[in-house]
Amino acid sequence: MMKSLIPIGRDSSLARAEANPLAMLQQEMDRLFDGFSKSFAGLSSRTLMPSMDLFETDKEIELTAELPGLEEKDVQLNVVDNHLTIRGEKKNQREEKEKDYHLVERNYGSFARTVELPPGVDLEGIKAVMSKGVLKVTVPKPAPAQAREIEVKAAA
Repeated sequence: MMKSLIPIGRDSSLARAEANPLAMLQQEMDRLFDGFSKSFAGLSSRTLMPSMDLFETDKEIELTAELPGLEEKDVQLNVVDNHLTIRGEKKNQREEKEKDYHLVERNYGSFARTVELPPGVDLEGIKAVMSKGVLKVTVPKPAPAQAREIEVKAAA
């Protein structure tokens, strides 16, 4: 089951791309140009991506993401087709125009991380709590399938 919980990045078409060589090429080209444009602007695509821990217990899947400098209002969560997406934006709030900056290491911008959830998850039971820059999302695991025996009767 853990294979389906591995984050798939910002593009949810990974499974479709594996089946289609042209889609794989398009995805690789997008990644290449995306990385080039971000590094050219002085940003690394990795620095805007939050670090995540993902694990499961008997009853739930728990995702913890580090989002330093963000508040609850800066983060959005949504689920579409069993894909949980965390989006956020860290805004630059500098208004000091008199200062000459010699070093700026903090990054600003938006990010999105997507995790594929197992089928049958109760979407209404998903909970998200943010405290001190750490987002904790708990997803109740689906109940195991129940086997039911059906009696076969003779035709009348």
